Amino acid sequence: MDRSLPKVEMLPEVPFDVRAFLRTLGSQPGIYQMFDPHGRILYVGKARNLKRRVGSYFQKNRHTPKTRAMLSQIGRIEVIATHTETEALVLEAQLIKRHQPPYNILLRDDKSYPYLYIDTGTDFPRMALHRGLQRGAGYYFGPYPAVSALRESMVLLQKAFRLRTCEDAVFHHRSRACLHYQIHRCSGPCVGHIGAEGYGEDVRSVVRFLEGKSDDALKSLQERMMSAADALDYEEAARRRDQIAALSTLQERQYVVQEGGGRF
Repeated sequence: MDRSLPKVEMLPEVPFDVRAFLRTLGSQPGIYQMFDPHGRILYVGKARNLKRRVGSYFQKNRHTPKTRAMLSQIGRIEVIATHTETEALVLEAQLIKRHQPPYNILLRDDKSYPYLYIDTGTDFPRMALHRGLQRGAGYYFGPYPAVSALRESMVLLQKAFRLRTCEDAVFHHRSRACLHYQIHRCSGPCVGHIGAEGYGEDVRSVVRFLEGKSDDALKSLQERMMSAADALDYEEAARRRDQIAALSTLQERQYVVQEGGGRF
């Protein structure tokens, strides 16, 4: 018997062997998906420690009526382990968007989940955090389970693609580039350090990456680096080289290992 398992008080409504399932879990971060007996997904959650988090559902404590209702319908649980908690946050958001599990809506608070918004209503689209109705022109990626996860993703994307995040009122009235340009998180379109065509290609690369076409985005940057080098524009080539390095780092951070050794 595994003495490291938490003491589990079985809820009588749960129709599968909780004890046996918990013995298969490790203590790594990841996400868990709860299904009903017919295979319909009920809930997606993330965990810093899968064994501890999933096990907590089946300890006899004060669950809300909605949580008890969800637990009474569980037919099976599947988990996906990740390298980091941040990866788990990103994967949780992707799965919630894909499947729209009913209890993710019922158990959340009144605030809407945040989205990453790329506003294409201008020649130089900006990247921003967005909540609420999606009425503006552009792309919405998410939902993210927490603002902190979205902000961390935005920082990584800024390093890789250098899109602006400033409000239009600030963008149109700058006379010199801001700190984000100095620390290589923006390409400086506000003062002409990059033209609309080059900036537009960066926007398309971001969209390809967020749509899951990271190899296409990387290939585009590599082609632009080689083109700049052939034209003896070594400053531009170096900029693209740095973007490629940042994108490769971002790809590594989004690498996910499925429980049992397969890639997700």
